[in-house]
Amino acid sequence: MPAPNQQATTFQVASVVSFYMTAALVMVFVNKAVLNSSPDLPLLFLFIQLVIAVALLHLSAAVSSKIDIPRLELATAKKLTPVVLVNIIGLVFNTLCLRDVEASFFQIARGMVIPLTILVSSVSTRTAPAGRVVTAAGIVTLGFLLGVSPPSLSALSFSLAPAAPGVSGARDPHAAPGLLSLVYGLLSALFIAFHSVLIKSSLPHCGGSTIQLAYWTNLGSAAFLAPFVVLTGEPFKVLALLGDSLQGWNFSVFVWGSLVTGVFGFLLCIAGLLSIKVTSPVTHMFSSAARSVIQTLLGVWLFGDLLTINRATSIMVILLGTMFYTWAKHVEGQQRAAPASRFASALLGARSSSSSFSGAEEEEGMGLEDVKPKARDLEWGRLASVREDDAEVLFDAEKARA
Repeated sequence: MPAPNQQATTFQVASVVSFYMTAALVMVFVNKAVLNSSPDLPLLFLFIQLVIAVALLHLSAAVSSKIDIPRLELATAKKLTPVVLVNIIGLVFNTLCLRDVEASFFQIARGMVIPLTILVSSVSTRTAPAGRVVTAAGIVTLGFLLGVSPPSLSALSFSLAPAAPGVSGARDPHAAPGLLSLVYGLLSALFIAFHSVLIKSSLPHCGGSTIQLAYWTNLGSAAFLAPFVVLTGEPFKVLALLGDSLQGWNFSVFVWGSLVTGVFGFLLCIAGLLSIKVTSPVTHMFSSAARSVIQTLLGVWLFGDLLTINRATSIMVILLGTMFYTWAKHVEGQQRAAPASRFASALLGARSSSSSFSGAEEEEGMGLEDVKPKARDLEWGRLASVREDDAEVLFDAEKARA
């Protein structure tokens, strides 16, 4: 078993965190700009992003031998159909939610990701979550309810700047989110919860490779979405918009936005893997908090989003619950790993304190040279298990922040 990676330098951690935050913020705001400019083309926009992701995976495989494109087999496709369907349905609701709500309100509308993920995971594994995890879910739920409730202090709401012309279109920047947009957000959160559970059971069908699963997911999602793009007539809407100069549709915003979000969506996947590898849950927790604040302020500044006391409080409470959840899951991982660590240390100490072995021990092949590698394997296994738990924490927490 290989030894764990050496401690990342401060520069590496700062670089990865900056890369991740930049990619995530670009994705949210360019997505929002395109959906504001072309609100009638959400499925076509999403389809183009998926196709670009598949193309970039092929390009990466041609450049690097570490990227393994899976063979397209019908048997594997059938096994992965549930996770692919859940993924594309969640993406559709996510896109529709972002289209219909303000960028700063988007994280509130999808704020139930962590509570629903905890609920779905508990039902699927038939285990009760820990008390700290339930507390975190309660905090996040409270934050969501604060955000969707009618503002009681609307007189204190403010906007730093009006919506920029040509970016937000004719949308009223101060319009309250409709019930349908909140339903989109809840359904998006629910399908993300299903997706997080299905990923664990789907990875064995891809040889445990997250890259192969990402390829299957993007390709399958594009295949399932393509008929609905045609049935909704979105390609024909593009032709109609191009032929009607009176509507003043900015075709370049749609094209460049699709390319940018397609590329940055791919980069965000890489950034997420690097974040799991280089940073700790605590570092990721604080970087997510900073990104949430920046996203809110940029939404107010760029799109003229309305920021009420209710919304600001809601975002902070959801953020607090998410951070507490990250910490609780990290502590759980350390507690599960502690017995293995103590056993490995005791085994090493007991064997190292003896300068010689009895004849019986030598006949059984229990020399110190044999014991030390076994103890080291246990210790490295503990570290590996902690990193896997950290990765799960980052995955679950980031689902709520993306």
